[in-house]
Amino acid sequence: KPQLPLMFFFIVLVHSNLMRELHQVKKQNHESEGEKETLKEQIEKLKETQNELNVSRAQWSIDEYCPKRTNGGKCSPCQRGWRHFQTNCYTYLDVPFFHWRDWDEAREHCRARVSDLPVVENDVEKIISILSPAIMGITGYWIGLRAVQGKWKWIDGTELINTSWIKHNATDGQCVTVLKGQEWRSVSCDEKNAWLCEKKALTVN
Repeated sequence: KPQLPLMFFFIVLVHSNLMRELHQVKKQNHESEGEKETLKEQIEKLKETQNELNVSRAQWSIDEYCPKRTNGGKCSPCQRGWRHFQTNCYTYLDVPFFHWRDWDEAREHCRARVSDLPVVENDVEKIISILSPAIMGITGYWIGLRAVQGKWKWIDGTELINTSWIKHNATDGQCVTVLKGQEWRSVSCDEKNAWLCEKKALTVN
């Protein structure tokens, strides 16, 4: 019997702790619900912002291909600053030498412009190397050809079929540059050079 008050005190203490924990859990749940609602609002705002950006990007793209104030508002197969050849558009990044990039950096720049380093599929497209301007100081423009496991491969994974286009053996770590009036060159992919970008031309009726 003397132990009953002690047991009662223990039960009260346990009950008190349980109630305190229950209150804490309810409080945390309430805070979580509030955070959940806040996150929902933020997500909705982000969606609205994304939609606005998509509309702006789409309008920018239309304006680039179909300028309203020039060319009578007619659409062109390539954006301003790009040259149309066959079914593709090309741009030559003949920036000052202190802005030249290695092969990976050049490709990253092209991809940021929804394009890529050029893939030359036939003798007709090979003319891009003739079109690449020989500006003073520029020793070559990167294209999408590099050595992979002892073979020359394009960035789309296909192998170079016409090996006469480049006389150098494919050595890993080497990439290819082109320049008007010169043969294709095999140089270190880490070398800094100007570069070309290629994208599909817009079909204009």
